[in-house]
Amino acid sequence: MKKTLLVILVGLSMRAQQSAPAPVYTAAGELLLPKNYREWVYLSSGLGMTYGAAGNESPDPRFDNVFVNPSSYRAFLETGHWPDKSVFILEIRQSVSKGSINKGGRSQGDVVSVEAAVKDESRFPQKWAYFGFGHGEKAAPAPATSSCNACHHQNAAVENTFVQFYPVLLDVARQKGTLNAGYLSASKDH
Repeated sequence: MKKTLLVILVGLSMRAQQSAPAPVYTAAGELLLPKNYREWVYLSSGLGMTYGAAGNESPDPRFDNVFVNPSSYRAFLETGHWPDKSVFILEIRQSVSKGSINKGGRSQGDVVSVEAAVKDESRFPQKWAYFGFGHGEKAAPAPATSSCNACHHQNAAVENTFVQFYPVLLDVARQKGTLNAGYLSASKDH
C-alpha cells in the first residue's frame, strides 16, 4: 500500500512540474526548461528572421517556433497584457530543402537551440528575463544589460514581447489598446 501511494505521489509531482503554470528555477536561479512546452499554445513561426544588419540572409535560414504557457495566453486574450510568471519558449530549428518528396520550399529540421523569455516581477527588477538553453535543460538569465533585454524593451509591441509577429495576438492588443507607444510610433514609419 505504501509503495503504491509513493508511486502515485511521485507521478503527480512529476506531472505538476511538467504542467506548472509558473517558471521553475534551480536553487542557483537557473530556469528549468519546461518538458512539455510543445504542448503549450503555439503562437507563430518565423523563417530566417534576424535583427542584425540587412543583407545578412543565410542560404539556410532557420525556423523560430514560439510557444507560451496556456494560462498566460488565456489571460492575454482577456486583458491584452501578460500576467506575472508568463513563460515563452523560442525553439530554433534548421530549415531543410531536401527531404522525402519535397522539390521546393523548406521544412523544419533538427533543433538548433532553445531560448526562453520570462516575466517574473519579484525575481527580476526589469520584470522580464531571457534565457539561452542551447541543448541543455537549465539556463541562467542573461544580464539585465544584455542585448536581448535592450532589444525587447525598445522594439516590442506589447510589454517586452514581439506580439507584432503573432497576428492573432496583435489584433487582441489593438482591440485592448495595449500596444507600446514606441511600437506604434515606429510602425507608422513602415
